[in-house]
Amino acid sequence: MLFRRLTIYGVCLMAMWMSAVSFSQGNPVNRQLLQSAANGGVSEISALLAQGAAIEARDAQGRTPLLIATHANNAAAAQVLIEAGADVNAKDAIQDSAYLYAGARGLNEILEMTLTHGADLKSTNRYGGTALIPAAERGHVETVHRLIKAGVDVDHVNRLGWTALLEAIILGDGGPRHVQIVQALVQAGADVKLADRRGVTPLEHARQRGYDRMVQLLMEAGA
Repeated sequence: MLFRRLTIYGVCLMAMWMSAVSFSQGNPVNRQLLQSAANGGVSEISALLAQGAAIEARDAQGRTPLLIATHANNAAAAQVLIEAGADVNAKDAIQDSAYLYAGARGLNEILEMTLTHGADLKSTNRYGGTALIPAAERGHVETVHRLIKAGVDVDHVNRLGWTALLEAIILGDGGPRHVQIVQALVQAGADVKLADRRGVTPLEHARQRGYDRMVQLLMEAGA
């Protein structure tokens, strides 16, 4: 009975979401706003909002104007949308939000806007990871520092069983950027003994890959 109720609830949510997408795309002003979010200027976007365009309109992928602007790294558009009340945590069909995407891609100007306008630091992407985890994996040093300072959980474990520290080692290249990230995470109190699902620790992963500087940092931290 519970499963049936959850299934019905899920179907209803999907129907409501599809209806919202259909309405957004069917409204000419909303369509213009969605198109302008990627490369439009402040005056153009402000004018469309003044004409009644829905600030949380959705495109076929479920992206809001703010998320579209974030994908394009259009900081000016993102700023006017956020200041007009756009939800920095609104997610698309693949569970990205402006906050999560900016963090994952190292778009620090937009990321900072989301952090000062209610970003949910506990929100997770489709892999069950916080913004900090992909930022660490992709070598975005400044982004990692910003997210740590904001208070993102450094020991959050995603669906792969990896923390930001593990991803920086396993998926990083062992170069200076990833070394700096490992150092930042360790200094922020990351658990250097927290192993993956197979029981392999960050130290063991670093040793297997020959990342000597990471090994040194981890050992100094008590790994």
